[in-house]
Amino acid sequence: MSHKKCRDCGETKPATDFFKRAASADGLALYCRECFGLRNAASKRRRQERLGKPVKPYQRRRKVPDGMKYCPRCETVKNVDEFGSNRSKASGLSTYCKPCHNQVIAEHKGEKHGGQRNYMLKLRYGVTEQEVARMVAEQGGVCVICLRAPAKHVDHSHLTGLVRRILCFKCNGGLGQFHDDPALLRLAADYLELRGAHARRLRIEIGAPVLGGPDRVRWDPFWRTRGDSLQSARHYHLRRKYGINDEDAKWLLKLQVGYCAVCCDRPAEHVDHDHVTGAVRGLACSSCNTGMGQLRDDPITLRRAADYVEGRLVRTVETPDGGTRLSLTVPDVDPATVPKGGWKEFWEADGRYRKETLPFDEELDMPTWVGSDEDGAFVYS
Repeated sequence: MSHKKCRDCGETKPATDFFKRAASADGLALYCRECFGLRNAASKRRRQERLGKPVKPYQRRRKVPDGMKYCPRCETVKNVDEFGSNRSKASGLSTYCKPCHNQVIAEHKGEKHGGQRNYMLKLRYGVTEQEVARMVAEQGGVCVICLRAPAKHVDHSHLTGLVRRILCFKCNGGLGQFHDDPALLRLAADYLELRGAHARRLRIEIGAPVLGGPDRVRWDPFWRTRGDSLQSARHYHLRRKYGINDEDAKWLLKLQVGYCAVCCDRPAEHVDHDHVTGAVRGLACSSCNTGMGQLRDDPITLRRAADYVEGRLVRTVETPDGGTRLSLTVPDVDPATVPKGGWKEFWEADGRYRKETLPFDEELDMPTWVGSDEDGAFVYS
């Protein structure tokens, strides 16, 4: 049968406009698809009314051309390319178009989780915005490592997944570049202070722990070359910026046996120099060079970062009223009482302490600073 008459609307329509029904002699439903939808919707709405549930107006099935799909949120027929994929659907497409889908997800996160940030904090770190705000307040609003920049980024252990503290962007990135390795952080601190093995080797070879510098250009008689003596672009770039030439860089790479002057583990790729004097300290790998830059080329920050990774930096101490608070430096001070920009004195004292104290003991409890002796050295109890 190619056509059939609908019992409700009385119209004769193609067989494709009827659902299949095994109980019928012709194998087709008694009503066309549109009338069947009206009957089904009316029955469903009567049940909802009896249960006291809200009743939505009935919408007829839309005829959508091939390669198109209807979005019920913006009520627009769009190309299927404007819909995301969803394997749970028979069509393989999401219910809503991409812009509407994003709006629905954002609304869901706002209703269920209190917003996008709170959702991501719970998903990645298992903490809420309120808990992060409490941690920031305990720290006095500053990064626990550098004590300079505002604390904005949640830092966690990639080994255990546990949240450690709230850091600034640079300190958080610097830890990642050094792979949370405290030994490597301390090596970088010694390297910056020209106390490491690389600086000692340079002293043996050239009598100084650094090489070149911008002032070298003024006394170098071969700064200007002509004719057959023209060198590569890299040669002039190195001389202009660092006061070394291509041959110096090759000699330095050979001295370091091709490896980073800091970690001695990865290939040396970048010229590392002192941003104050311009002198070249050595050749470093990408991670060490970037990590030292993010930690401001500051040995104090690097040593504090090393102690932070080992759990030796941030301590919980008792207050006179029986409560507890955080301690971020030696000598100890309440972070909440330090005004913005007032950490310099404690920062310098803490830096001297960490330079003189090596973490050979297994206990995490830090000694208490009691004062200085006649020579100005720190005394701890």
